[in-house]
Amino acid sequence: MVTIGNAHDDLIHDAVLDYYGKRLATASSDKTIKIFDIEGTQEYKLAETLVGHEGPVWQVAWAHPKFGSILATCSYDGKALIWKEQPETQQWSIIAEHKVHQASVNSVSWAPHELGAVLLCTSSDGKVSVVDFKEDGTTSHVIFDAHAIGVNSASWAPINTSGKDSQNERRFVTCGSDNLAKIWKFDSSSNTYVEEAKLEGHTDWVRDVCWSPSVLIRSYIATASQDRTVLIWSQDNTGKWQKQPLTSEKFPDVCWRASWSLSGNILAVSGGDNKISLWRENLQGKWESAGEVDQ
Repeated sequence: MVTIGNAHDDLIHDAVLDYYGKRLATASSDKTIKIFDIEGTQEYKLAETLVGHEGPVWQVAWAHPKFGSILATCSYDGKALIWKEQPETQQWSIIAEHKVHQASVNSVSWAPHELGAVLLCTSSDGKVSVVDFKEDGTTSHVIFDAHAIGVNSASWAPINTSGKDSQNERRFVTCGSDNLAKIWKFDSSSNTYVEEAKLEGHTDWVRDVCWSPSVLIRSYIATASQDRTVLIWSQDNTGKWQKQPLTSEKFPDVCWRASWSLSGNILAVSGGDNKISLWRENLQGKWESAGEVDQ
């Protein structure tokens, strides 16, 4: 296990490994992003400190390696920045600035690579924006109102490569300070995103939402809320989304983040009690503890 001490001068809000697990990008309230080379299980070294944001950096997201070494970051300063490493010099630089939001940009996530280089941003201004980075170097974006009070997080639907839905539809789920999660689908006729479903069940801000990355028997969405609950959503035979509480009792503190394993069968939940708990579905369709991660 790699432990990196004294990485930043302030709180660390996010830490994400790249596609190959060779590099770690971290985001902090000290307004910087740091990139570490991970060598083996014990060794790491600071490769680069990226400076460009004017406020706390909330999240980092690696693009798929087919697009090169590219990182998206978002900050309280209302911007999302796109960074690229030049392979010859291994120097990082900002190749794009996304400045359409009027408040903090709270999350950034790249679409499944089959859809191209497409970045999804959520903001406290209540809006969501989707940016297309085209191969000729130009960009285009769509921005729309998603949640009153603010949008906290978003997650792309996985690409279903089999069956009737194989036309690479753009769909994602967002969550907000209006206690809701919403599913959005791209409508080519109006060139914007339309609300496909509203997921109602929380009684406080929904802090995080995560769509299971693999299409198992059914599609799962997890929502984590300040109401100290995590809800698991799945579609019934009619296509309607049904909710199931992850636990019968509330969590001891606020639920901040929810994250699926790549295979989609383990859910990790982190909360205000500084613990990370793991959960899996049993054969009866109930969710049971799969252990805790000690900090």
